[in-house]
Amino acid sequence: MSVVVRVAEITEETPSIRTLRLVRLDGNSFTPGVYKAGAHVDVTGPTGIVRQYSLCSPPGDPSSLLIAVKREPESRGGSVALHQLTVGDHLKLSKPRNLLQLAEDGDRHVLVAGGIGITPLLSMAYELYSWGAEFELHYFARSRDEAAFVDLLENRVEFPDRVHWHFGVAPADLPAVLQGLGAALTSDGHVYTCGPAPFMAQVTTALAPVVGEEHVHVEHFVPVEVDTRGDEPFTVELDTGESFEVPADRSILSVLEENGIEVFKSCEEGICGSCVSGVLQGTPDHRDNCLSAADKAAGKEMALCVSRALTDRLVIELY
Repeated sequence: MSVVVRVAEITEETPSIRTLRLVRLDGNSFTPGVYKAGAHVDVTGPTGIVRQYSLCSPPGDPSSLLIAVKREPESRGGSVALHQLTVGDHLKLSKPRNLLQLAEDGDRHVLVAGGIGITPLLSMAYELYSWGAEFELHYFARSRDEAAFVDLLENRVEFPDRVHWHFGVAPADLPAVLQGLGAALTSDGHVYTCGPAPFMAQVTTALAPVVGEEHVHVEHFVPVEVDTRGDEPFTVELDTGESFEVPADRSILSVLEENGIEVFKSCEEGICGSCVSGVLQGTPDHRDNCLSAADKAAGKEMALCVSRALTDRLVIELY
């Protein structure tokens, strides 16, 4: 399912980051509760390229949706095209999906953003504030000039005292700073992080010993590099009874599509989560960057575009 929206407002946050405020074409509000904090959407731009962007507006405000786009120097046209949009242009959005979600049972929440990783965490901060929850938002960036939403977070949100800035932290000093964020946390606390992969890995290393690995929630937008040498064929069976052989060099997704089975998909790199389906029998070999550590350990879901099987047979349920 997708919807066409209009760009109602553009804000140049930094020389390389702009925010796009999106509204419905008919002028009405979006359906209340259309997305939960931490959700992202597939955005189809003018070039037809599809990219994933987090929704960073308050989830309780259905009047518009907000995304932030960083222009990547090695972009294949996706982010560059969105930086050429003007007010009034149209975009196509998918239905919002949540791979990063708030834990309602946490006694304290620490949000740790690296650079453009602030986007999903901003919507989560809005939601936590609306709950009256205990939380902190820590924003790491190279400099104040390279950080998005500075004016918003300092002057236009109701929780500026919950925002902590970390500009220009040297790589050698980062582990100690991150460990310091765990001082007020217990095993009942939760940590949420988004940013460059090495940054998120350091957040996990510093804070997982305090809250437990399953209480560290990570948002990835880059594929996992996997050594496919030694892959073996296996059988995948649908809950309808249809069965297919998956060769060593093919994905479950491609085999299903070849046989006329429709599967919702987008990135095909194990990032967006659109092809995640249920696992009824067998053990998946997770190779995605969308499911959480807890989801992977449970073995009840898998990303069909990249993940394989550790057993000779998988029985799956398409969502």
